[in-house]
Amino acid sequence: MESGQPPPAAMPQPLPCTEVRIPVPELGPWREGNTGLPGVWSFAAAAPGPHLAVVALTHGNEIAGAHLLLRWLRAGLRPVRGRLSLVFANLDAFARFDPADPTASRFLDEDMNRLWSVEQLERAVARPSSELRRARALRPVFDAADVVLDLHSMLWPSDPLILSGTTDRAARLALAIGLPPLVVADEGHAGGRRLIDYPRFADPRAKAIALLLEAGPHWEPETVETAAAAAGRLLGLLGLARPEPAEAGAAAPARPRLARVTRAVTAASAGFAFLREFRGGEVIARRNTLIALDGEEEIRTPHDDCLLVMPSPRPMRGHTAVRLARFVDAPPPARPGEPGHGP
Repeated sequence: MESGQPPPAAMPQPLPCTEVRIPVPELGPWREGNTGLPGVWSFAAAAPGPHLAVVALTHGNEIAGAHLLLRWLRAGLRPVRGRLSLVFANLDAFARFDPADPTASRFLDEDMNRLWSVEQLERAVARPSSELRRARALRPVFDAADVVLDLHSMLWPSDPLILSGTTDRAARLALAIGLPPLVVADEGHAGGRRLIDYPRFADPRAKAIALLLEAGPHWEPETVETAAAAAGRLLGLLGLARPEPAEAGAAAPARPRLARVTRAVTAASAGFAFLREFRGGEVIARRNTLIALDGEEEIRTPHDDCLLVMPSPRPMRGHTAVRLARFVDAPPPARPGEPGHGP
């Protein structure tokens, strides 16, 4: 910004939609689990195969995934091979979910999806954190899983997507699921490691895979159905369930695309503001387009055809405001024995 010139005007930031259009899930008897860990269910088939863990309620107010897990439990879903584990993660935060104030129960003490470093999980920590205790309790489940699907939803308007972390094997599996068709490879947040960044999933030499599904807006019926469709496809890809036949006359699915994050923008000031309303999934055609101001710093697109990944119009200082990504070619085909390569 040249000296003496007024800064561009930032847009007033909109309020998110907080209407809850799905019922609050009734965990009831399903809260206890069958593994000795509350909220964790696990079922093994006689035939060998991979172990898939599907996780809901990593954030206590993101209830769409819990509806899917309850649907499967009530239907008596069992794997035809391998093992299927269903995890209701942050039970304590979910217990405080109130449709009149649905954003307040994301967590109790700290974000459970920023705790997945070995240092955080193993060192002696004096702070009284409900989420850290629960992450430590759940760690053996994820240490035993070959594939993890972490179900989330979104507060601000955005197209659904799958976050695959940094490994090619995760990107391949996400592209094979194909729903939603947008796959984003990224390195996470400055504030801490997500479950998909846990070392046994993020190590390029390892075999285990974790994916994070952002299935759509919080508290919407279509978000539950997107989660169900994506998770159902994953069950089929891994051979844990028989693939469902395509419906006659159904439209061909969109070709999945992979984008790699080139910059994660973290708000450095309380004055971060976008210049207009942006929707997640929007593509800015020209490099160097000004999209936001962070105090005196201009935030510009670093390349042509820049994908905006989950912009947050009201980020707190130190939190991710938006990720900027470039579309790239799919990674090489999966190796034999890699999850998703085939039964």
